[in-house]
Amino acid sequence: MNKRITCLIVDDEPLAREALRRAVADDPELEIVGQAADGVEAVTLIERLSPDLVFLDILMAEVGGFEVLQALELAGLRVPVIVFVTAYDQYAIQAFEAHALDYLLKPLDRKRFHKAVAAAKSRIAADRAWYTAAQLVDLLAEKGALRRESSRLPIKSKGKILFVRLSEVEWIEAQGNYLRLHSDDEEYLLRETMNAFEAKLDPDRFMRIHRSTIVNVERIKAIEPWFTGEYVVRMASGREFTLTRSYKENLRRLMGGTEKK
Repeated sequence: MNKRITCLIVDDEPLAREALRRAVADDPELEIVGQAADGVEAVTLIERLSPDLVFLDILMAEVGGFEVLQALELAGLRVPVIVFVTAYDQYAIQAFEAHALDYLLKPLDRKRFHKAVAAAKSRIAADRAWYTAAQLVDLLAEKGALRRESSRLPIKSKGKILFVRLSEVEWIEAQGNYLRLHSDDEEYLLRETMNAFEAKLDPDRFMRIHRSTIVNVERIKAIEPWFTGEYVVRMASGREFTLTRSYKENLRRLMGGTEKK
């Protein structure tokens, strides 16, 4: 890999931090950018340094490794590749459930360490390739190489980068920190907020009808008023949604201002 992998070491035991520091320092592709002795400091450093890889102790006073991941997700921060470090192998299953790449047992075994680092390198290389592809698409869009009517969205799926035509997307739903895009035959998961993604869409082609739903205007089959003052939006696929009163202005815009308040 051309670019070195930045690493953060998080452990409340000085001897454990030193063992990890020596192991990381022996690999010329890795670079230590910081060390933390507790979970609170770890969250601060991850936000400030954006490391590629974090060696994260599970059991620490007050804020442990699992709580660090929860704090990052709640704050909407990018979660780096995580390798948990623990003295107790009973946490292995919980570590993988928390979407850690791997876990290491104390005292550190160098052979096991190199295996975990090799997996981390592969994951980070794939993530960087995806990020570069997304940057290229954004650059082409800025230069006018992609027209709005034929714009495509790069989405990482099953180890590949797919280019999905937005015209084929019928509706979009929010799911936590992700969006799920629905077409006739496929679903795609995208890490993006609803507000940020809505700002990128052509308002003449996509309409926000609910805080968690955007629909493709061309795929709307019918809109029917409901006695609550809301509307039922029926799509070409037969799927039905509720257009809430908060988004009635979007309906008036769609109908050329003819919809009565």
